[in-house]
Order: sequence, then C-alpha cells, then structure tokens
Amino acid sequence: MKSLYIIGAGGFGREVAWLVERINAVEPTWLLEGFIDDNPDVIGTIVGGYPVIGGVDAFGDLDGEAWTVCAIGSAKVRRKVIEKASEYPNVRFATLIDPSVLMSDRVIIGEGSIVCAGNIVTVDITLGNHCIVNLDCTIGHDAVLGDYVTVYPSVNISGITDIGDCVELGTGMQIIQGKTIGSEAIVGAGAVVVKDIPARCVAVGSPAKPIRFFE
Repeated sequence: MKSLYIIGAGGFGREVAWLVERINAVEPTWLLEGFIDDNPDVIGTIVGGYPVIGGVDAFGDLDGEAWTVCAIGSAKVRRKVIEKASEYPNVRFATLIDPSVLMSDRVIIGEGSIVCAGNIVTVDITLGNHCIVNLDCTIGHDAVLGDYVTVYPSVNISGITDIGDCVELGTGMQIIQGKTIGSEAIVGAGAVVVKDIPARCVAVGSPAKPIRFFE
C-alpha cells in the first residue's frame, strides 16, 4: 500500500478520506497517513480519525514517496497549493475514483483528480489534472475539462462541451450540448448554460449570463 496524504482538512477533505476508505474496501491500495493543512489551528489535531500532520512544508520532512490529492474546492487556491506541493521531489499525485462511478474505458483522467461517488462519466471524455468531480454528476460524450476544474454536486454536463482551466461549476447547474466555458469562469448554483460563457467571469441564472468579470 502507498502512503497517501490529503491536502485540506475541511469538510471535503473528510469526504475524500471516506472515498479512500471505500477504495480500500474493494482493493487495499492506500495507507491514509493523514491530512496536510496550512491552518495552524488544525495542525496537530485529529480530523475524521486522521491526524493533521502539518502544512505543505511537512512534505519536506517525509521519507520516500508521498502520494497526495488536494481536497480544496476553490480552483485557484487548489492550483496555488498544488504548485507549492510540486516543489518537493518526493511528492506524487494520486488519482482517486470512487468504486461506484460508472465510467467507460474511453475516459482519460489526469493526475491528482478526484471523482466522487454516484457519478456517470460516459465515453470519449477527457478530465485534466487536479480536477474535482463531486457527488452525483453526469458528464456526457466528448466533453473536455481542463486542469483544476471543480464540478460541485449534481451538475449535468452534456456532450461536446469544452470547459477551460480553473472553472468552477456550482451545485445543480446544467450545461447543454456543445457549449464552451472559458478558463477561470465561475458558474453559479442552479444555472443553466445555453450559450458559451466567456473566461474570467461570474455567470448566474437560467439562462446563465455573466454578471461580473475578474480583473
């Protein structure tokens, strides 16, 4: 079994720990050593039955390979933390897929990505590195998700969609077939995307429309 550390000791981190337990129940794969979290208030505590070992710099004190995933929902924060963790030569990034996921063998999933319970991922789909697909989502044929995409629970992504890097898709939102969402866009909960969404904006509503752009 390979030693695994979850970055982020919050609520989603505890859900990822449960995901690891579910994987191990089917095939023992990971020795979950605990959490990595830069919040000094949680370092040294026990979260969900696992110790919070230290901040990201704790990777420098570990011997041998240290496999990790980042359980931080914010795409931009996750990218920043992973870039920091990548500076340590012993760090390796795990890909975690819940045993309940329905997925064809024509799906490419990048390193460090997390696919939670109850998802359906059909055919000829690409998920980039360090993506999170939370509970109960569907991803249709020929969809392409870039790096650091966060898909919150109960999202429906139709086929032939193109989702840029660091996009966040809010709980319960939907994307119709053939649409593009630009990098670093945030689409709000319950939104319905029927037209392309530009990069670096917040879009809400049904139909989804940009209401604010980032500098």
